[in-house]
Amino acid sequence: MIRLRRSGGWSSVGRTAIAKMVVMVVSGLFGLVNTRLIISHFGADAYAQYGLLATFPTLMPFTDLGIGAVILNTVAGSADPAHDSQVRRTITTAIRVLLVSTVAISTVGIVIQLLGLWPALLGAKLMPGGGATATACLLIYAIALPASIGQRVVIGLGRSATQVISQGVVSPAMTCLLLAAIVARLDAGNAVSIYSYLANTLVSVICVVVAWRATRPLLAQAIRDVPRLRAVRGVKILNTAGPQLVQSLVIPIAFQTDRLLLSHLGRSEALAQYNLANTLFNLLTQTIVVTGVSMWPLFAKARADGRIESPFKPAVFFAAGGLVLALVLGALAPWAARLLSDGLIALPLILIGAYVLSVVVEAAKQPLGMYMTDPRGLQFQMVPVLVLVPMNLAVSWVLIEPFGAAGPILGSVISVVVCQLMPYSWWVARDVRRRRALAAPPQESRDHDAAGV
Repeated sequence: MIRLRRSGGWSSVGRTAIAKMVVMVVSGLFGLVNTRLIISHFGADAYAQYGLLATFPTLMPFTDLGIGAVILNTVAGSADPAHDSQVRRTITTAIRVLLVSTVAISTVGIVIQLLGLWPALLGAKLMPGGGATATACLLIYAIALPASIGQRVVIGLGRSATQVISQGVVSPAMTCLLLAAIVARLDAGNAVSIYSYLANTLVSVICVVVAWRATRPLLAQAIRDVPRLRAVRGVKILNTAGPQLVQSLVIPIAFQTDRLLLSHLGRSEALAQYNLANTLFNLLTQTIVVTGVSMWPLFAKARADGRIESPFKPAVFFAAGGLVLALVLGALAPWAARLLSDGLIALPLILIGAYVLSVVVEAAKQPLGMYMTDPRGLQFQMVPVLVLVPMNLAVSWVLIEPFGAAGPILGSVISVVVCQLMPYSWWVARDVRRRRALAAPPQESRDHDAAGV
């Protein structure tokens, strides 16, 4: 039997970080080109609608129903995913569930279109015919959902860098579509948003191709089994998918209220300062999060092999690396703010400091969270995360008055430390001790060995 070759070890974490930084540079440059092309050839209204409709995926992080966690754990924990019946049944189950999600999302989009509710839901920024465009975007997103399995399989194989690199094709593909429309002299103002969704679908397509080749004949067999409901039973996914789904629903609520709070409670300049600082530091945070995810299959594989990989040392290294990068970015932030805002927005030192702390805390949390990706760990994470939402809201509310734009960031830092970093550290330390105790030979056996029996 030919064993599947994986990208190995902790070196994949470094490759993922480098890939993410390269992709962000490429995407940023092409993003500027795309912005210019859209505004100059299709108008500001088309650009506004493009930005509005692009928010669908961020508003619906729950659409994979937590399935991604199940696939990732199963693939990473298998010695030979290509020929593992459990992996095949898991992917078959995942496709079935995601097809249900596809039908549900598509139905909702069509009903909204038929009832003419898009303007009421999305506001006055829609162009004439924008409702049909919104429906088309939602349908493309829904239809592409089952293909997202490829991304989870690739990450589970330890090839997170490949998945990240595939994201680098989105902005260049968007540029090509826009240029084609311009050359063809198409009045494609409404189509701009559709181009965006088509370009993003390429990520899943590329990862499906990579996963298909790397695990042949796994995916072909799994797809063939999808309609065989009686012959091929699904696997239990609720103990992993359920907690992951809860987190995907709750965490965006916890961290997407900052702008709303500042809009109501902050001074007039606070929201602008927050937006600009967030634009700068979010690049670093994204890199940390994506790099952190690359550790998920390493811990899953260790569990499957019976090895005990403590996340505390990686957490220290991650936090130290995050601190260094955040301090460098913090030192450059005032200059970057003046450049980007043409001198109109100055970033307070307290805001820069708050973001530095936020980066360090997020970096320290990542290895702990990736260790806690078995059903027990995911189930434990639910309670602290549910407490995080009201706590973050309350603390941010209180801190906006004395600290301005830095208030919500400091509120998030405090909430993450109290509701995630501290309880995660306690649980991980306890779990590592438990697993080491189970792995240790019985005392009687050790005594006999020592006596030479």
